[in-house]
Amino acid sequence: MSDRWNADDVEALAPDAPSWKAARTTSRPGAWEHAGLLPGDALVVWGECRGSGSRSYRVAVHVDADQGPACTCSCPSRKTPCKHALGLLVRWTRDELAEADASPEWAGRWIARRTARRARPAAPDPARAEAARREREHAVAEGLAELSLWLRDQVGSGLSEAPSRGYDHWDRMAERLVDAKAAGAAALVSGLPALARHRDWPERVLERFALLHLLAEAHRAREHLPDTLRAAVRARIGVTTRADEVLAHGERVADTWTVLARSRTHDPASGVWSRRVWLRGCTHGRTVVTLAHGRDPAELDGGPEPGTRAEAELALYPDAHRATEVHTGPCAPAPAPPGSSVAGALDTHAAGLAQDPWLEASLVVLAAVVPARREGRWYLADPEGGALPLTDPEPWRLLAATGAHPATVVGEWSPAEGFTPLTVWADGTPAVAL
Repeated sequence: MSDRWNADDVEALAPDAPSWKAARTTSRPGAWEHAGLLPGDALVVWGECRGSGSRSYRVAVHVDADQGPACTCSCPSRKTPCKHALGLLVRWTRDELAEADASPEWAGRWIARRTARRARPAAPDPARAEAARREREHAVAEGLAELSLWLRDQVGSGLSEAPSRGYDHWDRMAERLVDAKAAGAAALVSGLPALARHRDWPERVLERFALLHLLAEAHRAREHLPDTLRAAVRARIGVTTRADEVLAHGERVADTWTVLARSRTHDPASGVWSRRVWLRGCTHGRTVVTLAHGRDPAELDGGPEPGTRAEAELALYPDAHRATEVHTGPCAPAPAPPGSSVAGALDTHAAGLAQDPWLEASLVVLAAVVPARREGRWYLADPEGGALPLTDPEPWRLLAATGAHPATVVGEWSPAEGFTPLTVWADGTPAVAL
């Protein structure tokens, strides 16, 4: 179990969709009179949540890496965990709980009783785990079936009114998918209003409809899909795989890994920062990405720098593209990685689409490319005459890093947006992160 959970980890504990929906309301800081945490190997979070009457509910959660989380709440709910415990954990994932030297007396008594009666860790109940898995699969299937009908209605009524429709029109379907535990599909629906504002909105909206339809159909036929594609479908729908499961059961790959690039993005809607680090194995040439999330961007600082390499063992997620670190040795400067022409980069993206048709961008390594301005737009051009348009209309940092000379450039290629350079190796000099 990782030291810091995210919202997906908390959602996985919810007994049903209504509990998770209520927890998001309960997680508001204004709903709590007191809340805090006691750090340690078995972290304790506690709080007093305002109820509908004059009483407050006392809530405590014992986050034990060996035993798993346990909770107590003075509310009358029979669900475990209740919405108050889930809301408190959500606040913890957002780093909103202050550390304390000791827990309140009532929480301390509960922890003492729990510690006193705890015996050997109980063996996992396979039947219960399988029942939970089947329940979620059923909820996802129902949500995607409704999505298919909704898409049919959108296309049947025509696209002409799409730009004028308010957010409520799209949000209703997105919220239904969230309730069905298909948050990934919900995010694709939530992005439709932005697409409807583009100049070429008919093509973009219809393409998104097609990808959503393909996702629903792929999930319906998931038992007949190759393993990698089935894993991509689950990930795009929003069925997450916990890091501890990957560490326990994922494929292990040991190699010397070059850090190709690193990027950090911010989601204004959720307030969450995300960091991606792309690694390439020097022996087998496999490229993987590690992800980290946090509310504070400072939490995502540090780690290996682009242009370095280290001996490391990684555990791979089922899609064989994402990884989590198991062990990493000391870093050293790395030479420029082997790159390809523009045509090779497009082939890389096409191969990625074959494994994940919902892929929006691919990390590619371009060799011997130079910035070039053509018809009022900047491109990266290779010696063979191929060129990729840049997303930045004024790429001065790229120009400074390359000196307008041929260089190895690592970046993300998106057919819809263009090429975003992330790391540059120029003239045998150390890598420069843009």
